[in-house]
Amino acid sequence: MANNTLSGTAALKVPAFRSFLTARFFLTMSVQMQYVAVGWQVYNLTGDPFALGLIGLSEAIPFLSLVLFAGHWADIYVRKKMILLSVGLFVICSTLFLLFSINPGLLPRQHPESYYYITFALAGIARALAGPAIQATLPQILKRDLYANGAAWNSSFWQIAAVSGPAAGGLIYGFGGQTQTYLTVLILCIIALFFFSRLQAFPPARQNKEAVLTSLSSGLRFVFKQPVILGALSLDLFAVLFGGAVALLPVFADQILNTGPEGLGILRAAPSIGAVITALVVTRHSPMRNSGKILLVCVSLFGLSIIGFAVSEVFWLSFILLFLSGIFDGVSVLIRSTIIQLFTPDEMRGRVAAVNSVFIGSSNEIGAFESGLAARLLGLVPSVIFGGSMTLLTTAILTRLSPKLRNLHLEEHVKT
Repeated sequence: MANNTLSGTAALKVPAFRSFLTARFFLTMSVQMQYVAVGWQVYNLTGDPFALGLIGLSEAIPFLSLVLFAGHWADIYVRKKMILLSVGLFVICSTLFLLFSINPGLLPRQHPESYYYITFALAGIARALAGPAIQATLPQILKRDLYANGAAWNSSFWQIAAVSGPAAGGLIYGFGGQTQTYLTVLILCIIALFFFSRLQAFPPARQNKEAVLTSLSSGLRFVFKQPVILGALSLDLFAVLFGGAVALLPVFADQILNTGPEGLGILRAAPSIGAVITALVVTRHSPMRNSGKILLVCVSLFGLSIIGFAVSEVFWLSFILLFLSGIFDGVSVLIRSTIIQLFTPDEMRGRVAAVNSVFIGSSNEIGAFESGLAARLLGLVPSVIFGGSMTLLTTAILTRLSPKLRNLHLEEHVKT
């Protein structure tokens, strides 16, 4: 990895970027805490790992239905307004979960988990609106030569929140109960709304001179004509779709590792701890040379880590393997984020961010559904081994079929 020619804290000297990081930190932390609490609660209600997959599916369906349109809107409307609207919807979701906790009588006696699915569907709408607008706002805040450094800090803060959220969610749920957990989630979400409100309202990136469907097809054509962007997105799509084991962690914690919500929170945090360490390192040593090869190697190692986790029956070993998966995934996230920022013009950022969200963001939820379905059909451990193996196969195929990604050096594109 080549040394970054800029100060490791160069992006942090921009006040708007600091507000952006703070807002995204608290929003991510609240969402991660919420996932732990709802996952544990739904599993206790049903005792069925497939129900954990349905949580992801209930969010993914509205997300996939709306996100491409949200990308179009992010290019023709003020992105700050979209962000505030989406975070406001997250506040409503957090409030509903808190009300369900305070008054369980609000839930139906038959299939009480259905109300959690409905609320997560609302969260899917919020995430569809938030994703393209937030991703497209970051390059407006920073200059081009700060993109890589900003991406590293953005990843660092996101991963720190992803560490703190599951750990705090598990601990608060274990020692304080579900009501305290959902109240904390709501407070953090409101703090995020405040800091997002402090951002500048940049004017729309372009005038709305195209029909919606024409605009959406323009975004899709742009991505599919950029082999480096398409290769990076495809790689992460299949890695996350098949290689993730996070959705099944409540089952691993309960049936194999014999731990409670506290242990579940620690396991959920393990990948993000690794990713935080990686992100902090690359704020000074960005993978700007041999970026494509580094990306492909790290995704392969991610798949191997997931396979190792599947066969582990020891808590500390499982933690270490998830920790290593976070290190490798952290490098992948940084390289992919920098690729998208460097190769995308401003007037296309919302739509490209939306396509990125379809490839990557939805794969988390669809991947959760795939994990739950595979666990039911194949069994818990074989399903995760299968997923890790598919990640390795995908990496091998893209290494062969995408030479431009394989030979990518990001440093060659910073000044162009």
